[in-house]
Amino acid sequence: MSSSSSSSQAILFGITSFVAGGLAMRMMMSSKSSKNKEEDASSLLPATAQYRTKSPPISYPTYDYLNQPKESFIQICDMLINELLDDLTLNYKLPQRERDYLYKMLQYNVKGGKMNRGRMVVDAGVAILKENNSEIDNTTLCRLAVLGWSVEWLQAWLLIADDIMDSSVTRRGQPCWYKTLDDAWYIAINDAVTIESLVYKMIKRHFGYDPMLCYSILDLLTETTLQTELGQLCDTMCDVLTLQDLTPERWNYIVKYKTSFYSFYLSVALAMMFLGGKTQKEVYDVARDILIEMGIYFQAQDDYLDCYASPEVLGKIGTDIADKKCGWLFTKAYHELLEKDGDGKKLLDAQYGKCKVGTKEEQSIKELYTELGLPKLYEDYEKASYDKIRSFKESTKVATILSEAGIPWEIFEIFLQKVYKRSK
Repeated sequence: MSSSSSSSQAILFGITSFVAGGLAMRMMMSSKSSKNKEEDASSLLPATAQYRTKSPPISYPTYDYLNQPKESFIQICDMLINELLDDLTLNYKLPQRERDYLYKMLQYNVKGGKMNRGRMVVDAGVAILKENNSEIDNTTLCRLAVLGWSVEWLQAWLLIADDIMDSSVTRRGQPCWYKTLDDAWYIAINDAVTIESLVYKMIKRHFGYDPMLCYSILDLLTETTLQTELGQLCDTMCDVLTLQDLTPERWNYIVKYKTSFYSFYLSVALAMMFLGGKTQKEVYDVARDILIEMGIYFQAQDDYLDCYASPEVLGKIGTDIADKKCGWLFTKAYHELLEKDGDGKKLLDAQYGKCKVGTKEEQSIKELYTELGLPKLYEDYEKASYDKIRSFKESTKVATILSEAGIPWEIFEIFLQKVYKRSK
């Protein structure tokens, strides 16, 4: 299956879930019967009723946000994996061998990393609750964590697909998932879209008690997925474009859509949606503006680290030069710093996207970047980006909108401090 085919299949899953969620919401809201939930589900969604049995009640573990925030977050993932696999066994008659495979696949891919995106949902939620003097109970913390894991699982399936398309070797300090499957690497394509489908399953199970909220969450997740895939399309299209086409404008579009929406805006928007039921468009607009700017800075930082950070610190082998990425360093060098017919541009024309990782040709490009002063330019860019993001806090209009909606600036400060001057 080609990468474009995989992307189309993933979008189809998203659209299907979006339509199903919208239909369910409209039908549930129009229903005036007082039948139990199982009967309602079967009558409102008869086409899929045979795949549902009475699910056991949800029993959340104790969430110790103050003393064991990371451990508590991880145990919610364990809960989700077990209950989703139980559902596949019970309702889809999944054979034991395939269940065991999915367990291994999920353990390998959805856990690990810094978990900043997922844990940010919980942190943002707690900040909103404190700002509004609301009770922080165990169920609310666990549901925030479920939303956090929906972001982490979304990240997981996107990374599986991204690693295949980029022919990456390592991810988070271990072999990429498709690499572990040897000649059957193509199974990882199905694994990616399976994880996406399971995200929608978990949302319907844990937020189906409120049809409008459930629909809103599914709407946000599917919209974010599409935005990310559009960014990925523009990224992978670079493989067939000339270096002249890899412009700063193209880089800006790629990082906004491929990174900023799902890595920054999604986490905060989910917390806002779940806790506040915020309906004012301007509140989301302000949050989006701040977080998109943060995401663009984050990706420039990622591009810089791909070149200059060691694999041991970064957790992966940098491949942007060999992969012909439309990255921050390249666009600066090629379109802004090098003379049209100079030796530096000739070097990039001859080797960028054509050399292999770890070769002297790749190293010569890294040395060119250094000679052009790109480390210092990046340092200046990082400071300017930080100041621009902090300037939102000084805006009277922004402060008023956030304050009236009960959204503290602390949310954005937490995110900014997690990524500013990071080393991996």
